[in-house]
Amino acid sequence: MDAETGSLNPVEWVGEEDGFLKILDQTRLPHVHEILECRHMDAVWDAIRSLSIRGAPAIGVAGAYGVVLGVQAAPDRPVAAFLDHLHQVADRFRACRPTAVNLPASMDRMEAVARGAGTDSTEALSTGALRSRLLLEARRIHEEEQAACRAMARHGASLIEDGHGVLTHCNAGGLATAGMGTALGVVIEAHEQGKRIHVFADETRPLLQGARLTVLELMRAGVDVTLICDSAAARVMHEGRVNAVLVGADRIAGNGDTANKIGTYSLALAAHAHEIPFYVVAPTSTIDPDLESGQGIPIEVRDPEEVTGTESGTGSGFMGIRTAPEGARVYNPAFDVTPWRYIRAIVTEKGILQPPFEDSIRRILRALRVEAPEHT
Repeated sequence: MDAETGSLNPVEWVGEEDGFLKILDQTRLPHVHEILECRHMDAVWDAIRSLSIRGAPAIGVAGAYGVVLGVQAAPDRPVAAFLDHLHQVADRFRACRPTAVNLPASMDRMEAVARGAGTDSTEALSTGALRSRLLLEARRIHEEEQAACRAMARHGASLIEDGHGVLTHCNAGGLATAGMGTALGVVIEAHEQGKRIHVFADETRPLLQGARLTVLELMRAGVDVTLICDSAAARVMHEGRVNAVLVGADRIAGNGDTANKIGTYSLALAAHAHEIPFYVVAPTSTIDPDLESGQGIPIEVRDPEEVTGTESGTGSGFMGIRTAPEGARVYNPAFDVTPWRYIRAIVTEKGILQPPFEDSIRRILRALRVEAPEHT
């Protein structure tokens, strides 16, 4: 199927407890539309690790469904042994990609639900009932992310005015969230409200998620978009074409420090120098209250061949074309951390958070604890 016309739904569960997971392979976009049919947890793990599915909310959703696949293979056994197997599956996913908090948070939820969140007598449940409970929770995580995207879009669109130029980095659309998107969801909502918006999309080296994915999503949504090299962003700001910078997030510390795709910190500094508001758009599931600051956020370092490419054509950097001398030394961090002081506001599904973020984050997390339903 042509990627320009096929569905861009990044993840879909098919069937019931004995079903399987469909993942849109984002490494093949925008030219090839390929669906991976994942019938074993290892296939989901590989898809997350290889970036066939990426974006903090989306990998949290995929990991939850991966747990369902992981316990399919577990034979009927005493509940204690089933829960031990579940813990091993969840731990494997936790270690897959370390920066985004959504993946380990989803694993925590899946385990808590299976154990009855400490309130049920799980000894009274069959392993079949536990599998049903796990699929229900995975679907709930998926639905919550979709609803969060819609709410963030409504809140964030109020920050964008008619005629604004918006700059974004990496891909924070439906492909990254399993919903309508975070930063791109705001742009699309503002566009649908009739606001005339022009987006400048950073290409986002080394894997070009901006060029391959963001431009594809915005063109399909009918949003006016121009692709620029990462190194052109400050120049476009200097020319007065940018009124706001919108980015997503993979993990937000308790003080508002934010981890996002490498290059985001540079954009924040450039926006600050040009007095342009820099907004982070992310669901509350991306907040890590256990971290006081961004210094504690683990930064994933990835394969050098994503930067250099390979002569064999198997590397992912620039579709496998070698762009550096053989043996070149490479440092390839996948993320950086933007200090809270460069962030004008954080848009969440519960509203727009203003600095001091320590206070606004604390308030919103307290409200979420009060609202949290009991999962059964």
